[in-house]
Amino acid sequence: MLKRRTVLTTAALAAVPLALPQAALAQGKKDSIVLAMALEPVGLDPTAAAASSIAEVTQYNIFETLTKINSDGSVTPLLAEGWEVSPDLRTYTFRLRKGVKFQNGEPFNAGAVKFSFERAGAEKSTNKDKRTFASMESISAQDDHTLVIVNKELDPDFLFLMGQATAIIVEPKSADTNATKPVGTGPYKLESWSKGSSVTLTKWDGYRNAASVKIRKVTFRFISDPAAQVAALLAGDVDAFPRVTPRSVAQFKGNPRFQVVVSGSRAKTILAINNKKKPLDDVRVRRAIAMAIDRKAVIQGAGDGYGAPIGSHYVPGAPGYVDLTGVNAYNPEKAKALLKEAGITTPLELTMTLPPPPYARQGGEVIAAELAKIGINAKLQNVEWAQWLSGTYGNKNYDLTIISHVEPFDLGNFAKPDYYWNYTSPKFNDLYNRYKTSPRAADRIKLVGDIQRLIAEDSVHAFLYQPQWITVANKNVKGLWKDMPIFVNDVAALSWS
Repeated sequence: MLKRRTVLTTAALAAVPLALPQAALAQGKKDSIVLAMALEPVGLDPTAAAASSIAEVTQYNIFETLTKINSDGSVTPLLAEGWEVSPDLRTYTFRLRKGVKFQNGEPFNAGAVKFSFERAGAEKSTNKDKRTFASMESISAQDDHTLVIVNKELDPDFLFLMGQATAIIVEPKSADTNATKPVGTGPYKLESWSKGSSVTLTKWDGYRNAASVKIRKVTFRFISDPAAQVAALLAGDVDAFPRVTPRSVAQFKGNPRFQVVVSGSRAKTILAINNKKKPLDDVRVRRAIAMAIDRKAVIQGAGDGYGAPIGSHYVPGAPGYVDLTGVNAYNPEKAKALLKEAGITTPLELTMTLPPPPYARQGGEVIAAELAKIGINAKLQNVEWAQWLSGTYGNKNYDLTIISHVEPFDLGNFAKPDYYWNYTSPKFNDLYNRYKTSPRAADRIKLVGDIQRLIAEDSVHAFLYQPQWITVANKNVKGLWKDMPIFVNDVAALSWS
């Protein structure tokens, strides 16, 4: 990492006397773009692993879905031209686009969709949203361009879920090698992947709307170090950096070469707690941890002030949001009393596992200092993303960890007994099932409020804040998403002015 920082910083300094030639060069590269990401994906198949970085490269670029989620959170047709929904909200009839092909020449049809969804819900599936597909009672291809899905239970968010990366349509013959040789129906195909450095996609001329795609080549560069992120932008090595470190903003806001876009989100940044590890299985200990944390201090330290405090696993602006920041409000003295009531002898030794993003590493230091004030020594353990996915997420080998859950509608994770935070609550399961099966929107809004309250009162986690994402880009890049309900880089929407 230090070596990378040195190289980039040197490049930034070297670029200073070449400012005018560089500007001229930027004007000439109208059909290529360099985007940067903080994390490198572990593979290129978003149905195989939980990392959101996979979708940042592949969703809507290589792979497509039946529906498309837009910047404002709306859902519109993509591979499906349209759909009909039955009165009981369980049966969906999708009318599929005609004349669409996969990048290996195979036809896109209802059979491919049926294969994709049955694969996603299969017993050995590693799809993060496996439950969604396993809950499909039947999937039938009535003809090549008509697909009927009957769900076992009502799901008010179904069309949205069909636009997420876990619902991509894969080509059956190539499905097993998508992690390294992805084949989709999208406007771009994989050109190369230089592990540890970059992924390059090139425009696929066989795409159905190829004439509308302005960017012919996109390179995704992976830069995790905050200082290196800034250096790469200033040097002109990167044209746009969605979700760049917030600490960079001050250096770009007054610079006429750049645009700064502050995006809203549905993400929840949390201090996740392993609910089955002693003494964290005691709600009083979890409440004490939550009450020891000043959310505003964490927002400042982890997100440089870009964020809003939350008290449950739901965010302001989402339908049915309830402000529950007062449930476990900042109160170190009460936190100490709760630890004593729970019979905890301090100092209590815990480990806080931190993945690479700056919000986790920076936030971890703030939270560890606050926990120390109530007698909890949180040892910081920095891990790489692959280690976090396998050890923390996969094997549940952790006490505390900081992570942003970026999916807009993910309350269902609390109903999964094998999910990484080990939370089990029959009361929650009942509320969530009622939410999913209530046809009236007003009833669902009330139930989602009850769900938020239960999660807050059970102190499943220390809920921290709703982040705001910062994009810094060359002022001439057009088509960047204003808001980010999901993490994607929709390259076909980009162009140079």
